[in-house]
Amino acid sequence: MAKKVSSRKPLFGNSRSHALNATRRKQKVNMQKVTLNGVTVIMSAKEAKKFRKNSVAA
Repeated sequence: MAKKVSSRKPLFGNSRSHALNATRRKQKVNMQKVTLNGVTVIMSAKEAKKFRKNSVAA
């Protein structure tokens, strides 16, 4: 089983209707399975992108 390594939390805000009614909503983090050194982990797409960029440049 893949291990979750991200520390990111959902973003909360309001959905606004045309009548300006506010309904609380949650925007979830984009979690992806990524293989790092032969180990599959679950991390956000943003973190995976940063990891790939920094590991290739180094």
